[in-house]
Amino acid sequence: MAEERPEEAGGERFWETKSLAQMTKSEWESLCDGCGRCCLVKLQDADTDEISYTDVACKLLDGTSCRCSDYPNRRKKVSDCVVLSVKLVSQLQWMPSTCAYRLLQEGKPLYWWHHLECGDPDAVHEAGISVRGRVISETLVGDAELVEHVVDWPA
Repeated sequence: MAEERPEEAGGERFWETKSLAQMTKSEWESLCDGCGRCCLVKLQDADTDEISYTDVACKLLDGTSCRCSDYPNRRKKVSDCVVLSVKLVSQLQWMPSTCAYRLLQEGKPLYWWHHLECGDPDAVHEAGISVRGRVISETLVGDAELVEHVVDWPA
C-alpha cells in the first residue's frame, strides 16, 4: 500500500482544489518539481525578445538534486534570482512548459512524473525532465561564451 503524502491528508489534492493565490506557503513551495530549468541562464534577443536557454546553471544550483544549494539566502547571493509569485508566474514567458506553477496557472494538470502526482521526487529525473547531468555552473563560463551554450531541450 502506498504511503499517504501529507498533501493528501484527508484525501485533498490541494493543487486540484485551490488556485495558486489560495495556497499556503508550504503548498506553494511543494509545487516545485525540482527540474532546475528555471535556474538556467537564459539569453534574450534584443531585437525580437526571444528567449534562448543555455546549459549553464546558476552558481547555486546543485547539479545532482537540481535544487538551490542556499535557497533561504538565494536573493542575497544572486541579485537577479527570480522569487516566484502568483503575478510573476503569469508574466514570465520563459517558464518551462512543464513547470507546475505555469501548468496550474493555465488550468492544466500536473504531469505524471511530478512528485505530487506519483509520490516519487526522483521521477522528474528518471523521466528526463530535469537538468541533472546536462549543465555546467555559471562560474565556469564567461559571459562572452554563453551564446556557445544555447540549447533547445529545456523549452
